[in-house]
Amino acid sequence: MEGQQNSVPSLWLLSLHWCLLLPLTESVTVVPWKPCTDLHPVDLLSRVLPHNGEALAGVRMVQEGGARGVQFFSPTQALTFPSSQLFINCPLFPAEFSIVATLKVPQIRVKNEYLLAVVREDDNQLLLGLRFSKDKVHLIYRGSMGRERLSFKRIRLADNHWHSMVLAISGHHATLTLDCGIPLELVHKQPFPSDLSTDGSRFHIGSRRKWKGLFSGLLRQLVLLPGSDATPRVCPSSKPSLVELSVPTILSNLPVKSHMNDILLPPYETEVRVTLGSKPACTAAEQGQLWFDTLKRGLFLCDGAYWHSMLQEKDRLDYVDDYQDLYTTSETLDIELFQIPSVGLFAAMAHRANKPGSAIYRWIHGHFQLYQNISTFKAQAWKQFTIGRKIFLAVSNSVGPADGQQELSVIYRWSNKRLKFVRHQTLETHGARDWEAFHINNEAFLAVANHRTENGNHNINSVVYKWNPGTKTFEVNQTISTSGAYDWEFFTVGPYHFLAVANAFDGISTQIDSTIYIWLGGGFQLFQTIRTFGATDWEMFQIGNRVFLAVANGHMLCERGPSLYTINSTIYELDMTTKMFLKFQDIVTYSAVDWEFFSLGDEHFLVVANSYDGSSYSLNSVIYRWQGYEGFVPVHRLPTIGCSDWEFFTSEEGSYLMYSSAKTPLSKVFKLRIH
Repeated sequence: MEGQQNSVPSLWLLSLHWCLLLPLTESVTVVPWKPCTDLHPVDLLSRVLPHNGEALAGVRMVQEGGARGVQFFSPTQALTFPSSQLFINCPLFPAEFSIVATLKVPQIRVKNEYLLAVVREDDNQLLLGLRFSKDKVHLIYRGSMGRERLSFKRIRLADNHWHSMVLAISGHHATLTLDCGIPLELVHKQPFPSDLSTDGSRFHIGSRRKWKGLFSGLLRQLVLLPGSDATPRVCPSSKPSLVELSVPTILSNLPVKSHMNDILLPPYETEVRVTLGSKPACTAAEQGQLWFDTLKRGLFLCDGAYWHSMLQEKDRLDYVDDYQDLYTTSETLDIELFQIPSVGLFAAMAHRANKPGSAIYRWIHGHFQLYQNISTFKAQAWKQFTIGRKIFLAVSNSVGPADGQQELSVIYRWSNKRLKFVRHQTLETHGARDWEAFHINNEAFLAVANHRTENGNHNINSVVYKWNPGTKTFEVNQTISTSGAYDWEFFTVGPYHFLAVANAFDGISTQIDSTIYIWLGGGFQLFQTIRTFGATDWEMFQIGNRVFLAVANGHMLCERGPSLYTINSTIYELDMTTKMFLKFQDIVTYSAVDWEFFSLGDEHFLVVANSYDGSSYSLNSVIYRWQGYEGFVPVHRLPTIGCSDWEFFTSEEGSYLMYSSAKTPLSKVFKLRIH
């Protein structure tokens, strides 16, 4: 019997000993031996990604280098799952295993990032982690003597190219195979533990449960294979940097395209069927099948993940028509669109020139026509709002009527008798760039973004005014310190009210913090700061129950060095776990000055106002469409000159986009053709 015990692996001695102690007089049921986990590949990435292609907070799908991967923006709970889902027979991590990963790592990275971590929940203890630095790959685990680490050196992963990696562990030996090349082998003094308990732990994909160490690259494949070396299962390969053992369906297929006309076509061997009616599922089983949308009268092809329009050409959409050229008396820095009940749709234009002032246009018979001129002084922006039944229009003047005179911004009121806007109140401002009007608890407020004083000081107070029903005027309610403020954005999430300021310049640099405030105790208190670069605009929008905040970054200017106009503008998403806005997506823009969000049916869009690239004002402004996993992707480019603002509106005639130019006295209206 002693000899038999020596032949049994030490891992199972305790259970065998228990069987031997059973009374011999009782019948014993022999239970077949089972390993702690089934010995087949476990697709860890698929376990945290939705199978139906829906969007997941903190995750974006990106297609680069001929392959798709996911990018992580926060260590959210959705990217975790309990270890008990894998180790169903006993809570022990396999003593022999392989990890297969396909990843793309940018060249500029932090010191250490985690692809995978197993963390005990009660004390946040790391049980096992796979992490890498610029030229090293580390496997960290808890052994009998405490934390152990296996380190492979001189591994070149951070080169912005796709790489496949197989890490195999067996006893004292560890091997790392990169792109099906020559394996690197390490021999460790202590074997990998056979009693590493995962009880009460969770798998974390792309992080170590913390912000520090969040994986910043693209991840296409992450597979755990217990019990054997996975290298012979994937190598050799015709695509060694993109070997596939188990890739999530949403990432495995790319659209099949014809090189002649870029229209999506099914494989020749596919039996083509056309489905009619409401939108069907699009999975690997439907790849190459056609669907005819009887409501929108469109033909679509399934690529295994998404339905693609068969009538859509690359880089050209036929839903935007050049509709109206609106010649103005001056360059225009802002447009404010609004409705007056029983009167119609209006567009207030903030003109740069003082004479004849700024114009208000009215929409008549499907076109804008001049309605009223209002005296302004280098107007920056208009804001329309209502208090009760009264309609107001506030203009931000950035200079005084003459040199040396105080800058006064003006609030106008709509006169039902005269059918015109008449002056109601003047307020002292300082290079005002924007007004924001809002209501909290049935009280009316008006915030002004003061940009700079006459002597050039940008670090000044902006002001939040409150409506006094008795005097029927706005009075100072709160002052907030700002730095070259350019824009205010008010929004509400549930019972909470927020006010975000776009700070553009502190007198030295445009690399400064913009701030989000939250309404508490009758005033706005600091909620979060976000580093921005010459920020000119905030745009809040919601898609389903997800809340986003997009910033338009104007340019990067330091005390030393040239200005950069080609920089990223960023979309942030409100994370309900951390109660913070976290980076969701970067989009390259060219001195962006405005974002405009709009929806058409079930589709959502963002259009950016690109104004300058460092050498020219004649640029394309871009319409981006919401694509779920992929975030916002460019779908149409519109030629603009010094674009300063975009506005979306609808009328009886259809849906439109309108833009203003800060460099030419011409604004344009585009009609959106909807099928």
